[in-house]
Amino acid sequence: MGIKRGTTLAAAAIVVVLAATACGPTDDKAADTTKPVGAAAAAQNDKAPAAADGAYGSDGGYGAAGGGSGAAPATDAKPAGQLAMASNDKVGPVLTDSAGFTLYRFDKDTAKPPKSNCDGDCEKTWPVVAAGDVTAAAGMDPALLGEVVRTDGSKQLTVGGWPAYRYSKDTKAGDLNGQGVGGVWFALAADGKKAAKGEAAEAAPPAAGGAAEADGKLSVAKDPKLGDHIVDGKGMTVYRFKPDTQWPMTSKCVGDCVAKWPVVAPLEKAKDKGIVEKNYTVLNRPDGQKQQSVDCWPVYTFTGDKKPGDVNGQGVGGTWYAVSPEGKLITVQ
Repeated sequence: MGIKRGTTLAAAAIVVVLAATACGPTDDKAADTTKPVGAAAAAQNDKAPAAADGAYGSDGGYGAAGGGSGAAPATDAKPAGQLAMASNDKVGPVLTDSAGFTLYRFDKDTAKPPKSNCDGDCEKTWPVVAAGDVTAAAGMDPALLGEVVRTDGSKQLTVGGWPAYRYSKDTKAGDLNGQGVGGVWFALAADGKKAAKGEAAEAAPPAAGGAAEADGKLSVAKDPKLGDHIVDGKGMTVYRFKPDTQWPMTSKCVGDCVAKWPVVAPLEKAKDKGIVEKNYTVLNRPDGQKQQSVDCWPVYTFTGDKKPGDVNGQGVGGTWYAVSPEGKLITVQ
């Protein structure tokens, strides 16, 4: 099929058609937007933050030192599922479970060798995170995930050797009520250390020409408000530009725009099976850059995002939005 090109370069839009691409018109008339999927748990907890519904709250605070002498089995221990990094204005990126609940570490535990010193009444207030059924967050080293056998024989998740817990007074996704309790409880960072603002690595600067260097593969992260959204190999949020078009594949982000919104460099394939595989193609741009697309939609990162978990580009100018695993715009603010 022949594609007619304009003879002038004065137009602001750049239309690029990838040879031999599977991109083309579709009969799917569904809107190119989606509601947050992964944020459903957070929304439900906002309505009904009862402990019986999975919110870790209602027991009295424990606060200070270690547990009681009787080691009751961790019958309510739940695995973490897909870990994610959540941004917090006070302490920076913190590690969360698949439902968006903050994970903590206890100073009276040890990491070398891993050992939990929270049981009995302590364990009621600080429910342990069961080992098994856990996936590292985007950009996180999976080798840091491990397990420790507790005194009751159950297995607990460890991060960098430190046993992981939730806090009973965190009643919804994004809560950080356990931070600093008793001077011994702290949110976990991705490396198992205490979460601390400024310790997270800054996002790598764009490569020459403005393209963000590929580091690993695209994967799915979870945000309390946005839900499931695509991130790059460094855990940085991936965005779409609303004026772009799918067919013919069009990028309208040029010049100064690309300086602020670096294109995502080509990747072999998505890391997560949840990301749409249809039309996972590469765009050859006239400026010489190659840009990854998801379902034929060009994707970008944002220089205003400084660390994994940041979503500062969401809704900018009413034209930039995070991308769902299906390649759709997540337009929630």
